[in-house]
Amino acid sequence: MKIAEIFYSIQGEGILAGVPSVFIRASGCNLRCQWCDTPYTSWNPEGLDWRLERILDAVRADSKGYAVITGGEPMIQPEIELLTAQLLRMQQHITIETAGTVFRNVECDLMSISPKLANSTPWEAEGGRWAPRHERLRLQPGVLRQLIQTYDYQLKFVVRRPKDTEEIERIVREIHADRAKVLLMPEGITPDQIRERAQWVVEACKSLGFRYSPRLHVDLWGNRRGV
Repeated sequence: MKIAEIFYSIQGEGILAGVPSVFIRASGCNLRCQWCDTPYTSWNPEGLDWRLERILDAVRADSKGYAVITGGEPMIQPEIELLTAQLLRMQQHITIETAGTVFRNVECDLMSISPKLANSTPWEAEGGRWAPRHERLRLQPGVLRQLIQTYDYQLKFVVRRPKDTEEIERIVREIHADRAKVLLMPEGITPDQIRERAQWVVEACKSLGFRYSPRLHVDLWGNRRGV
């Protein structure tokens, strides 16, 4: 598996925010979000091929029982089933962070799904060369339905502008998601950006009955790798 980094930190987002976890960050993604905060796993994928046992050794070294497989897009990694099966044998609570465009039969305690909204399409980045592919792949309602019917899940939407909530409502209705499992998270790579957007994102959550997700790692450390 191509790995960009493995590190021990706290979960910064979603319903497990604050939980100490080992993060396994796979490199490689089938999307190209214009605001991607890990471009070293998508736009310019970095990393080395790690053997499964080396990954497991890194988890053993630090884990207190929670492992997060993230990316990039971990669900396109050929070894994802093997990795999750071994993490289950190690009695890890497994979170997979995915955009929800690919279904795989994995072991997973929490499928953290972040469907990409229209605000993610890179119409201008690199001359827009990735935009048609991204727009075609970013939203797969059939895959989303299969994921939420198979796994315990959260739907975590990155919100950039108030009108994003209209698209979120359409998606939630189309896939018949549990509104109690829908989280809105302000987009931003600095504490100031997140704080500014958080004001109206919280109001949207109150109005629509969704949950608010913090970005604790950005509040604590800013836009840094390995945290």
